[in-house]
Formats: sequence, C-alpha cells, structure tokens
Amino acid sequence: MQTAAMRLHTTTTGSGEHHVGLVHGLGADGATWQPLVDRMTATGRYTVTTVDLRGHGRSERADRYRLDDFADDLVGALPTGLHSVVGHSLGGAVLVRAVGRLRPEQAVYLDPGFHLALPTTGLAGRLFWAVPPLTLGIAGLLQARKSAAARAGYTPAVRQALADARKRFDGGMAIGVFREVAHTPLPIAPPEVPSVVVLSDDAPAVVPDAVAARLERAGWGIRRIPGIHHDMQLEDAGRTLEAVADVL
Repeated sequence: MQTAAMRLHTTTTGSGEHHVGLVHGLGADGATWQPLVDRMTATGRYTVTTVDLRGHGRSERADRYRLDDFADDLVGALPTGLHSVVGHSLGGAVLVRAVGRLRPEQAVYLDPGFHLALPTTGLAGRLFWAVPPLTLGIAGLLQARKSAAARAGYTPAVRQALADARKRFDGGMAIGVFREVAHTPLPIAPPEVPSVVVLSDDAPAVVPDAVAARLERAGWGIRRIPGIHHDMQLEDAGRTLEAVADVL
C-alpha cells in the first residue's frame, strides 16, 4: 500500500494526430472506454490513452483515496499538452484537479462529479452521513433502477468489461470518495483551460442545473445529450463522440 503518487496502468491505441486522454469513473477502468476508443481510432484522427486510476483496473491499490492523490497520479500518467483529456464522473472530479498541470488544449467533462446532489449540512446532512453504507446504498439503488433499461441494451462485451472492472475495483474507497466529492464541490470560476461539460438526463445528480448555469456564465461550455443516461459513453458511444468531436 502507498499514499504517494503511484505509477498508473495506461493503454495507448491508434496513431492519429490528436492525442486524447480518457479518465474513467468510480468502479470502472480504462477498458470500459473501449466502445468510444474503437470509434475514435476508426477515424484515423486520434491516438487515445486510457488510464486505470489507483484502486481500479490494473493499477495498484492504495491505503488512501483522496481526490488530490488521484490527481497527482494522473499528472504522472499522462503527458502534458495533450490535444484533449476527457473525464467521466469521478474522472471529471480528478481531471479538474489535475488539468492546470496537464495543460491540455481542451478539457472535456462527461457528467463530472462537480457538485453531488447529496445533503452535506444541517440535520439532513448529519443523518445522511451517519450511516453512509445505508444511505448511499439506497441512493445507488434508485439510480440503478432509473438506468436499468439503458444497461440492458449494453453489448455483451461492455457488460463483461464492467464485470471485470468491478472484480478489480477496491470497493473500500467508495464511501470516502463520495463523501469527499459531496463535501468539496467545485468552486465556480473560469476554467484553467478551455473546457466543455457534457450533461446527460441524469446530470442533476452530479451537476445541478443551477450549477451548470453558473459554470456557463464563468466561461465553461455546456452541452447536453438528451435521452441518455450517466454512462453515456457506454450507452451510446456514437452520440457521445458526435457531441464532442469538434473539441477532441
């Protein structure tokens, strides 16, 4: 176990002029990006590097999982000055903490963990976080029911990739990660590099509409893909790529 920045497992595919980094969400890994990677490399335009965050995929487990630790790891794993870096969910919360050091030409955030719609103050906050295994479990169950139809449409390869990722995932990090993301929402300020946030129908759970409006006023690009759920890159990699191809 270790707490210092660790060497992450990465995979690079393709030989296109635009080098893009992809950062997965909680419980996933670099392999779960494969539907999007396939579409990107088929164009001949992209070189794509995926990473496995600490405690995910083929990267090592650690004795702590703080957002700053994830970000430090990412800075060591990706080259500076890439054409773009994409972060999904937790990957967005990590990327936004690393992007000033990575300095890509463009950052893209897919339903990023910027402002979780979970109670953090007052009586509701105290009650919610008093028994997080129960309360987060209920919240996760409700979300899973909402997206069940989308998951049923995943290809067998995608379902297998997700199952493999879950086996390798250090699930002990989950409560701490949710707690930190919920209690440290992204301050509203101009982006450090040109940035686009892409939101699904589930986005209010991670970027409430009021927060999205404030980000847009601060200079962030806000785009929406209607009729799609949180794991947009798995549900419809084609529409996801189409939504951001001009900035990748």
